[in-house]
Amino acid sequence: MSFKVAFIGAGSIGFTRGILRDLLTVPEFRNIEVAFTDISQPNLEMVTKLCQRDIHENGLSISIEATTDRRAAMKDAKYVICTIRVGGLDAFRSDVDIPLKYGIDQCVGDTLCAGGIMYGQRGIPEMLGICQDIREVCVEDVLLLNYSNPMAMLTWACNQYGGVRTIGLCHGVQHGHHQIAEVYGLNKEEVDIVCAGINHQTWYIQAAHQGRDLTKGLLQAFESHPEYSRTEKVRIDMLRRFGYYSTESNGHLSEYVAWYRKRPEEITDWIDLGSWINGETGGYLRVCTEGRHWFETDFPNWMNDPAMTYTAEHRGEEHGSYIIEGLETGRMYRGHFNVVNQGIIANLPDDAIVEAPGYVDRNGISMSHVGKLPLGPAAVCSASISVQRLAVEAAVHGDDLLLRQAFMMDPLVGAVCNPKEIWQLVDEMLIAGEAWLPQYGEAIAAAKERQSAGSLIPTRDYEGAARLRVKTVDEMKLDRENANKNAGESDKGKDREKVL
Repeated sequence: MSFKVAFIGAGSIGFTRGILRDLLTVPEFRNIEVAFTDISQPNLEMVTKLCQRDIHENGLSISIEATTDRRAAMKDAKYVICTIRVGGLDAFRSDVDIPLKYGIDQCVGDTLCAGGIMYGQRGIPEMLGICQDIREVCVEDVLLLNYSNPMAMLTWACNQYGGVRTIGLCHGVQHGHHQIAEVYGLNKEEVDIVCAGINHQTWYIQAAHQGRDLTKGLLQAFESHPEYSRTEKVRIDMLRRFGYYSTESNGHLSEYVAWYRKRPEEITDWIDLGSWINGETGGYLRVCTEGRHWFETDFPNWMNDPAMTYTAEHRGEEHGSYIIEGLETGRMYRGHFNVVNQGIIANLPDDAIVEAPGYVDRNGISMSHVGKLPLGPAAVCSASISVQRLAVEAAVHGDDLLLRQAFMMDPLVGAVCNPKEIWQLVDEMLIAGEAWLPQYGEAIAAAKERQSAGSLIPTRDYEGAARLRVKTVDEMKLDRENANKNAGESDKGKDREKVL
């Protein structure tokens, strides 16, 4: 088989190297074309060298086409894999630090809440530009596989406004699946699940072992588990009160709802600092910063480390390669994908992006009809969908009133801030993101006038309830194995018991 796969944001070492390994593990794909593109020439060069070394040491003759010219990389591509972070770590830092001045304490800030909303404002215009390039230079039946956050918002914009068939992909379902099996003393393969909801708020509405329902005993099983009873307190409490376990980690989930991070003195009651993903303030920003610094410094040693092995036992769980394999070879794959609802989940809006079970083979991607979510989980998802819809429309049209309304409707922002504080917060975040927000030129100019006029609401110098210091490269050298794992994994929360 021969077809072209283009990676946009290929300087993302974890995703790019791992997904390429997964693709080239498929025997029929040993002669595909691969193109990498990134706005950072140094990052692109490092990742390309590393991946090209992996290819050669696995006995393949594929030569990666690497270029900062996005259209050239995508020309004639049949599959486009997107892992961009618009604004990089600088913008990410403002997504976390500015809301802290107003008391909004986020662990991640890339899906909902103040950080996730602003991340979407930067990402959506770029994604629509990518969609335009795809329409103009890729093959006619191209498929865009989007790994970039905020997953639902970007995938929503691409499908509604970009004119490109787009599937959103995430590894959250796989993680919770492992956990449910573990609390029952089973292997993942022994537990059948059905998950449905929206990305990062998907619910295990069915879990069974040899026909036996596991959902009814799940609360007791998690409460009795020696690790999860300590590290997943938010998820367990949501299970207790809504009846179903949620896919997303303790830290992620805690910032999507109104109840667990609104009072600084209570935040530490709900989190655990054994790993950033359990709720650390700005935890994802910290490990991403450490990972980038480490990779840039230690890269020469990576070239001397053993290459990745392209064999089935080393293949990862990211959906992308399995979707392409199913479409090209006809081998059936079942996963959970982010798509336009269109009746898949009956009591969520048709235009929303939902995460639900799907099947892939040569006939295409077929989504299962879920029916209605239980009312409680549906209500949680509906609140977030309202925020997403406002944020998407704001980003597409450069409408800062809709943007402010998205902030007001966000559960955690609304729990912490009053309307005047939210208006000022949005002004400050728009100004900080000016370089990546071309659609907001007039709104940013007006925000600057208000900021310079004085009479501002006082803010505070607040580091959050549980913020840890970014490690230096010298400190990371003391544990190179963990530093490599942090920098090299697409899923930086996989090894949750280890302090990274």
